[in-house]
Amino acid sequence: MNFELEPAHLGWQRRVREFCEREVAVRARENDEKGVFPWDLVPGLRRLGLLGIIFPKEYGGLGLDTASLCLALEELGRADAAVALTVESHNGLCTNHLFLHGSEAQRRRYLPRLCGGEALGAWALTEPAAGSDAASLKTRAVFDGKSWTLNGSKTFTTQGSVAGVYVIFAQTSAKDNGSGKDGLTAFVFEKGHPGLQVGKIEHKMGIRCSDTAQLHLVDCKASPEQVVGTPGRGFRDAMKVLDAGRVAISGISVGIARAAVEEGIKWVKPRKADYGILPGQAGLTAAGRTLAQLASEVDAARLLTLRAAWLMDSGRPFSREASMAKLISGDLAMRAPTEILDVIGPAGASLDHPVQRFFRDAKLYQIGEGSSQIQQLVISRQLLAEDVPAAEPSAAAR
Repeated sequence: MNFELEPAHLGWQRRVREFCEREVAVRARENDEKGVFPWDLVPGLRRLGLLGIIFPKEYGGLGLDTASLCLALEELGRADAAVALTVESHNGLCTNHLFLHGSEAQRRRYLPRLCGGEALGAWALTEPAAGSDAASLKTRAVFDGKSWTLNGSKTFTTQGSVAGVYVIFAQTSAKDNGSGKDGLTAFVFEKGHPGLQVGKIEHKMGIRCSDTAQLHLVDCKASPEQVVGTPGRGFRDAMKVLDAGRVAISGISVGIARAAVEEGIKWVKPRKADYGILPGQAGLTAAGRTLAQLASEVDAARLLTLRAAWLMDSGRPFSREASMAKLISGDLAMRAPTEILDVIGPAGASLDHPVQRFFRDAKLYQIGEGSSQIQQLVISRQLLAEDVPAAEPSAAAR
């Protein structure tokens, strides 16, 4: 068992951190206040290869492993969780779906543009009446023997108004009036496709410079060549993509929590005398206890995330471990800024202080790519389906 990162991982982490400190963190407050997509950062993301981290070089990617993706997203999450979401969703959802489930012709057509940053990717699953229940989508696709016609709406689509390539899900089965997981199909579209319309751009409390938009499909035609994977198997494909995405998004959550702890340390260090000693605690202050607990949990969340990444790269089952990492890191991303705000006091609520931004950004990471409640459901189903005691480590963790 080796808990050391490889030299290549450390070098990659350092390059991403330097980029984040030089170009991302210094603009985070301004981008948050403006609430518009930061196109000026895209050339830097492209230059470092952050838009094609895990994809083979033959498609224009860097060919790195999932641990490298998680390390990069932690650094981005520490600097600006909204920019981190752009990188995560582009890599982990749209591009990964095409890589995992697309035909070779689709990979050759779309991946070089996505990995090279010539086009951003969007992955449209969520609908106004179907959030966590992906099987209840209302968007329909009807095949007339030559082409598909899609009608419906999507909501909270990351990169919805700025993407160049879209993977969009629709019901295609006549069974049960077209509802249910066995009828879901994914389609790929390019920006400007007739019938694919961008709707309202959401104004959010957090991750404000991440583009989030509604999409409307109005008699939107798709050829059989635009079907990604096998018709009717889109739900299964989406769940595989989401499992991988949960590993990646956990890296951002770790970055948010880490940033909050670092800000707490910077605040407390010159003010140690202001925090009273806890009775019978041999010099431990309340602020010190908070920092110690949160710092320990940041390390634990990072280890859970990297374990899930290792399992994924090893070709071993990782769904439960991905949900564990997402559950723990997502909740920690919300709790760490909350408790650090308590330590800082009124100054932390000022828009001049970054912790209030971490607090507003963090809520998305409890919800996106499967809420904490969905992760608990995934984990509990697997635990209750096993014969081993719940307290015994899984074989993958031994």
